[in-house]
Amino acid sequence: MTAELRRRFDQAWCVDFEFREIGGNLPEVHCLVAREIFSGRLIRSWLSKCQSVPCPIPLGRSSVYIAYFSTAELKCHLSLGWPLPKNIVDLFVEFRCQTNGLSLPTGRNLLGALTYFGLTGISYLEKETMRELAVRGSPFSNAESEALLNYCQTDVDALEALIQPMFKQLNLGQALLRGRYMKAVASMEHYGIPIDAEKLLQLQTNWEPLKERLIQQVDRHYGVFEDFVFKRERFVHYLAKQKIPWPLLPSGQLDLKDETFRQQARAYPKLLPLKELRQTLGRLRLHQLELGSDQRARVNLSPFRSKTGRNQPGTSRYIFGNAKWLRGLIKPPEGQAIAYIDWKQQEFGIAAALSRDPAMLAAYSSGDPYLEFAKQAGLVPETATKQSHPEERKLCKAAVLAVQYGMGPESLASGINQPVQMGRELLANHRRTFPRFWKWSEAVVDYALLHRKLWTVFGWEQHLGPETNPRSLANFPMQANGAEILRLACCYLVEADIRVCAPVHDAVLIEVPIQETEEQVSRAQKLMARASRDVLSGFELGTDVEIFRYPDRYSDGDSGQAFWEVVMAELGGLGNNP
Repeated sequence: MTAELRRRFDQAWCVDFEFREIGGNLPEVHCLVAREIFSGRLIRSWLSKCQSVPCPIPLGRSSVYIAYFSTAELKCHLSLGWPLPKNIVDLFVEFRCQTNGLSLPTGRNLLGALTYFGLTGISYLEKETMRELAVRGSPFSNAESEALLNYCQTDVDALEALIQPMFKQLNLGQALLRGRYMKAVASMEHYGIPIDAEKLLQLQTNWEPLKERLIQQVDRHYGVFEDFVFKRERFVHYLAKQKIPWPLLPSGQLDLKDETFRQQARAYPKLLPLKELRQTLGRLRLHQLELGSDQRARVNLSPFRSKTGRNQPGTSRYIFGNAKWLRGLIKPPEGQAIAYIDWKQQEFGIAAALSRDPAMLAAYSSGDPYLEFAKQAGLVPETATKQSHPEERKLCKAAVLAVQYGMGPESLASGINQPVQMGRELLANHRRTFPRFWKWSEAVVDYALLHRKLWTVFGWEQHLGPETNPRSLANFPMQANGAEILRLACCYLVEADIRVCAPVHDAVLIEVPIQETEEQVSRAQKLMARASRDVLSGFELGTDVEIFRYPDRYSDGDSGQAFWEVVMAELGGLGNNP
């Protein structure tokens, strides 16, 4: 056992629960097994149908709670009315960090981690059999209850076996910080997102005829569908007629990926309705958006699943991963308000803070980094405003985003419908204006290629595999440290008893009582600013906020809201209340 664990804590508990989750409801807990690894003390508790059972595990400052993907265990605590542990080490998160970027044929589940370190566990078939029993739920025979407890104990045994090899590479302080975020994630998943259940039911019930009406309504402006199927040839004709350039695949065919459509629609707003329609038809699975009995949508946020450490929830089950218009279903309960708070130009601000580029820091602090960049580059006069020079600001914004996404001059030029030479000039202006940033960024990539790894200020690592794209390395510090800021902010917010319904890339959705809206939103913004300062050595990122009070529903404010209105009009045409 590691000396550091004994030095920091009086007790260390390996913990596992068995439970089932039905739809968007809270976990139905079956049993708990826990072992204190210093003394060997073992707890086996059958909890199904039990009421007001006190937590048998010490959860205070002198104890550490060790689990594998701990949000599952922590949500069981919340369902049972138990407090959450003060200190958590999540071995899934730490294994993910230690192997991030590497290809693992065994996967990163508990059995995969055991295999990676040359340890043995129960068979995959036995594990699946026990999982099916847990998902089936009660009533359980005495033999089934005993079998579930024994299975639960095998996971605790596996956790204890993993401690020795994993702690050789583990930074305990950083691991505890990541475990703190898993506690915040459990709370966010427990709260869920308030949904207009009646409107969702209308959409689900009428979805097939509604899709046909949407195609007819939207496609009359484009003429790219035939028998309700998107036709590439017709889209080629439309683009030629509208003189819209479009990125091509190496095969010479149009690149029709969702991300390409999103970027093109940003450059050519007339494409926004078509983008929403294609995303709706291709990705939307309304029946997978499941609500609990309390009319709240819950989803596994999949923390630390991406290489940058961001959450990676399944898009079909997560309302913020679906077509934007669907967010109109988010509606605060009576007496409540919801607020969407996002950091302003987060990636630009992080790049400025980490590189310490004085011109970039000044651009961010101006409040409009795109216009300030245009001024610094000498493209507009010092007296220029967003209203007086919108086109120049738009071009500079495109250049900033192109740098953040690792785009070359050809892709930038295509996105702004300008000659390639214009793309080259914009990127050259960026290099001239922000030389310290470019020197720092290139040094980051060089270091990564030489040492085969990168990490954030709080130690989230990416290891370079044979297929690593150098462009992704340049963006890693912004994306991954942005994830650190979001995680820390969620910890601060949840610990301040502010109800966080969902984290959304560089934003949070919170729910507050209407009469406390201004006070709680102000507190939330201060905590989010504090998180940015704590990650960026004192540099503060600003935030924007949108508030929606009952009976208003969430509004995306751009193409999403416009398409929501189209959907509601067509739904009304099918005899439903708008």
